[in-house]
Amino acid sequence: MKTIKVTYTVKPDFVSQNKKNVAAFITDLAKNSDRSLRYMAFLGKDGKTFTHLALYENDEAQKTLFDLPSFKFFQKQRDESGLEVSPLIEEINLVAASFNFF
Repeated sequence: MKTIKVTYTVKPDFVSQNKKNVAAFITDLAKNSDRSLRYMAFLGKDGKTFTHLALYENDEAQKTLFDLPSFKFFQKQRDESGLEVSPLIEEINLVAASFNFF
């Protein structure tokens, strides 16, 4: 299993649009019958810092996300919005969980 955490901060006037873009690609992922990918997005207490967690059972699952047109659109709009803090991408390792992911 591979887990990626991405954190970034958008400008206040882009928060609403970013939420819509995130919801769009999450909806598309939910329609996908491939259950080897788990994805969550969170908004921080400051109201403009987003944290995304992607859990991939295999490399093919990650490719599924990267090939999704709505995900590409989200990334393009996010990156062109004039971010306050650029994305910090971290690969993190699961130590323990109270449930099975896959």
